[in-house]
Amino acid sequence: MRLLFPGRLKRRLASFDVRLGRGLPSGDGRSLAGFLFPHVSFFQHAIEIDSLDVDCKVTSRFARTVITSKLVNRANESREATFEVELPKTAFISNFSMSIDGKVYPGVIQEKASAQQQYDAAVSRGQSAGLVKVAGRRLERFQVAASAAAGGSVAFELAYEELLRRRLGKYELLLRVRPKQPVRRLQVDVRIFEPQGIRFLETHSTLPTNELAAALTEVRDDTEARILFKPTVDQQKISPDPGKGLLDGDFLVHYDVRRDATAGDIQIVNGYFVHYFAPSEMPVLPKNIVFVIDRSGSMAGRKIEQTREALLKILQDLRAEDRFSFITFNSKVAEWRSSLLEATAENVASAAAFVQTVTVSGGTDIHGALLMAVGTLHRAKALPERSVSMIILLTDGQPTSGETNVEVIQEDIQKAIGGKYALFCLGFGFDVSYKFLEKMALSNGGIARRIYENADAALQLQGFYQEVATPILMKIKMQYPENAIEGLTKTNFKLFFEGSEIVVSGKISNKLDLLPVEIKAQSHTSDLMLKEEANIKEKEQVFQNQSYIFGNFIERLWAYLTIQQLLEKSISAQGEQQKALEARALELSLRYGFVTPLTSLLVTKPAEQLQVELANKPTEADNEKSSSFLGGDAYRLRSGSLPGRWRALLQSGSNKKVHSPVVRLTGQTRSQPLANDYPQLLLQLPGQNEIICLNIDGQAQAPVDLLSDPERGISVTGTLGDKTNHFVHFEITYANPPVQIHVSTEAILVRHDRETRRLPWAESATSTVRRLRISVEKERSLTVSLPDTVTAKIAFVKLPDDFLGLYFLDTNHFSDNISGVLGHLYSKAQLANKPSVNQRDDVKLLSISGSEHRVTRQNKKDYRLESASDSVSCWSLDITS
Repeated sequence: MRLLFPGRLKRRLASFDVRLGRGLPSGDGRSLAGFLFPHVSFFQHAIEIDSLDVDCKVTSRFARTVITSKLVNRANESREATFEVELPKTAFISNFSMSIDGKVYPGVIQEKASAQQQYDAAVSRGQSAGLVKVAGRRLERFQVAASAAAGGSVAFELAYEELLRRRLGKYELLLRVRPKQPVRRLQVDVRIFEPQGIRFLETHSTLPTNELAAALTEVRDDTEARILFKPTVDQQKISPDPGKGLLDGDFLVHYDVRRDATAGDIQIVNGYFVHYFAPSEMPVLPKNIVFVIDRSGSMAGRKIEQTREALLKILQDLRAEDRFSFITFNSKVAEWRSSLLEATAENVASAAAFVQTVTVSGGTDIHGALLMAVGTLHRAKALPERSVSMIILLTDGQPTSGETNVEVIQEDIQKAIGGKYALFCLGFGFDVSYKFLEKMALSNGGIARRIYENADAALQLQGFYQEVATPILMKIKMQYPENAIEGLTKTNFKLFFEGSEIVVSGKISNKLDLLPVEIKAQSHTSDLMLKEEANIKEKEQVFQNQSYIFGNFIERLWAYLTIQQLLEKSISAQGEQQKALEARALELSLRYGFVTPLTSLLVTKPAEQLQVELANKPTEADNEKSSSFLGGDAYRLRSGSLPGRWRALLQSGSNKKVHSPVVRLTGQTRSQPLANDYPQLLLQLPGQNEIICLNIDGQAQAPVDLLSDPERGISVTGTLGDKTNHFVHFEITYANPPVQIHVSTEAILVRHDRETRRLPWAESATSTVRRLRISVEKERSLTVSLPDTVTAKIAFVKLPDDFLGLYFLDTNHFSDNISGVLGHLYSKAQLANKPSVNQRDDVKLLSISGSEHRVTRQNKKDYRLESASDSVSCWSLDITS
């Protein structure tokens, strides 16, 4: 739409895509560890989804999902059909193909370097285009686009595999189906087979109508469950809110299995075994915890508030027999107490009062803070003989004070801990070096976890603590016959937490009738020795008559688990050992046809020239920002013309495989986002869960009056750049205290009492002028806050042409006497609940001061979030004079 405002603004036309469906918001609040998560949507005018089939088989926790769909082009000219699926980060794609008018184009998995050479050769023969799709915090998005001729069809098939992990006493499986148009044949079929027996199973859905809910059925017996969703076209067309589109719902399944044998359950198929061990109802080991909390300047605002909120809840969850303390750090390190305290009501109350007083400023001395935490545990006296000592580090930045060499820090901390304690590293946001934290945690018996800077960050912190809050075993050793088993996965475990599960797998190399297992561990009260013998013939028979189970699932489970553990070990290894671990993981990835961080997926498709596209599986560390590469939770896709070797293979119709059968993604990719992928301004309408993407076409160097609120004593102007059609300068003026803040892509200037202070983007810093707090997050954002008024945030987006993005928090503090371009929207804008007269769900009416304007739904990159890849679904509004 276009909205008229007075001022030095001129007309600009906006371009946008018309889509049949939209992707998911990037900030899904659920914890998706162990989820199956296909989300399917299809973008393109005149493309009709003829069929969509999601077939999921879960056999003894190992899940294989196959998604197939046929798209038909009803137009009288060629159209592009796009197939998109969101899958768990822990899943490995294991097959992909597409069929265009009956001709099959398979994907091929190769070692990453070899695939990159093929891609580079392709690029040299033709042009390359790219599009990286984004996803949520625990998802990766797979996207394939293919051209469908007039009246033609395209069929896609994608398969991926994953071992479901037990978390807090249950396995969790989530399916999301959002085709956004009626589908002639739509079916989601989930089958679960657990030979141990299904202890409980719960199915929930968020389907918008009773008619759709009636199309969901669940049938189960002792060991099997089937969940089937098969709505008719008429059922899909019914919607309580036309503005939300058609079929749009989630299926959430929670389940757990029976556990009768004290030494766990062993399952065997075709000479491979898997051993599941998850004891319960055992006394909890006391914990000795040192919380190490970053209070540097970059933690200002919502981060420190959410940290306080989480710590207050965690304090209430401490057990009476636990001992704890706090260490806070910025450029300096400070102990709350010189020793560990028992978690008495009095001590917990004292700690809660301390947490509420933590303030932020300065740099980040991670090295000194962790050494002090280790010293606290070393000095601790009168600890329970059998207890678990751990350090939980929370930081949002890289080391900037004290020792800053990450390799030295990792070496010093590992030497200081000496295998005695577990170190858990929580990285808040995307400025942390996740590789640094992950290596440090894995080298010291813990894990690393990223905490996403969203509204539920406090819940993420609490959720992590709940996972480690109840250790019930330590020093666990799983022993099997040495001369009869080969390829064993990890068998020694430092800790076991209530509600989780230990999984060991291997190959039975010698002919045995019985497979014995012996488990040694320490509990709170005694040393445990558990024994079990599995009758191999009987165990094999369990799976013989299950027709819907893929028969080699335990072998593939073994390969999946082995690859994951090899990659994890390689993170903390060095030199030749690291190379050997990666080489073994690569060999297994190729043999079993898995897309892993060591392999790439090549996809071919027809065009004027045959095209080759390259997909690399990202890791969590890939989320870090980079000026030359777009970070994100997505398969990274690149495309180019197909070299002769691959063209010949495709044209011959050969089914020959390279290294192994396989998977490939398609789509188009670029190495980094364009500035036009971002809106100029983002704002959330007060009292409405709707986001506006605002674009202003102003002249470079001509200030735009964005906002003025005399009652609150704040005004904001902005200037667009001459190289980029985005803002490169903002000026924020406060009346009390009288402060002017000039923000550019070069630096921040703070003027007060005829003095000017320069704050560079290259380092985090905090400055306070009376009650006005100004916090710089290194190369990321500026936060300006004053009690009882709004908080202004400016994001620094690094692209070939850097620019700035403005947004406000606590907008309820605005007065009614607010003016300016943004002021009109904050005070007078209402988005109509009903769609516009054409009934399209991607067009609505925005009412401003009684006049109505059409706005269109678009997906834009969200500069408010830490990851440059995160997107936001918003209503696009263009302002012109």
